[in-house]
Amino acid sequence: MIELGKYNTLKSVKASADGIYLDAGNYGELLLPIAEVPAGCNAGGSLEVFLYRESDTQVIPTTKKPHAILGEFACLKVVDVLPIGAFLDWGLPKDLFVPLSEQQESMKKGASYVVYIYKDDRHDRLAASSKLNAFLDRKPAAFKENEKVDLVICDQTELGYNAIINHLHWGLLYQNEVFQALEYGQKATGFIKKNRADGRIDLSLQVQGYQKMGDLEEKIIAEINKAGGVLKVTDKSSPEIIYKLFAVSKKKYKMALGSLYKLKRIIVEDDVVKIK
Repeated sequence: MIELGKYNTLKSVKASADGIYLDAGNYGELLLPIAEVPAGCNAGGSLEVFLYRESDTQVIPTTKKPHAILGEFACLKVVDVLPIGAFLDWGLPKDLFVPLSEQQESMKKGASYVVYIYKDDRHDRLAASSKLNAFLDRKPAAFKENEKVDLVICDQTELGYNAIINHLHWGLLYQNEVFQALEYGQKATGFIKKNRADGRIDLSLQVQGYQKMGDLEEKIIAEINKAGGVLKVTDKSSPEIIYKLFAVSKKKYKMALGSLYKLKRIIVEDDVVKIK
């Protein structure tokens, strides 16, 4: 099925001095400009292109990559504001329209907002909305503990950071478990911590429990050796210093040190950790 707002593999039906014509089904034969035609692409071959609408009558194929596609959330910058709505830079020549009615708050030129890209069926065109709740699934999710997921970081509250999971669900990263700087609109990799009974989802930026603990232990040994056998990062060091070096929480670091100590591989002193 050929869809606007997504990548489609189309057959090249003929070539001209201006480019190649692609068979886009109901949208007819579309011209891909010669500047975007990959080397070696001839009539009869297939090519993956992104489709969007340039105007009410013209559908455009492009090999350029937008910042997000239909059905995704992304943080995009406002390049213009008119009485009917705002226009966002999404990496293509034609800016993405946000109707006034789809703005959670009045958008300002130069500011960036997390938006959802949807299809306006009435006009058969792509548009965006900052009313995020309308496009997220509120039903209980079936994620597994420690499942790896893609996140889009949204607003920060007293509890922590609200994040969109896999472009489908809301989740929460707790403030006291985040040891790195996170920015509004940032894309990140996270892990499912817990599916709560109330349908909410707790997240972590690290794998939970003892999974991959062995990898962390070997990384600690490597860092001690790199530092000449004496590492000045102990279980009393700040969470920020630990996270900067090992990308784990202080709790997980202490667990790994304890395991290495029991295995008699290290000596833990007040201000240093040594190879035994």
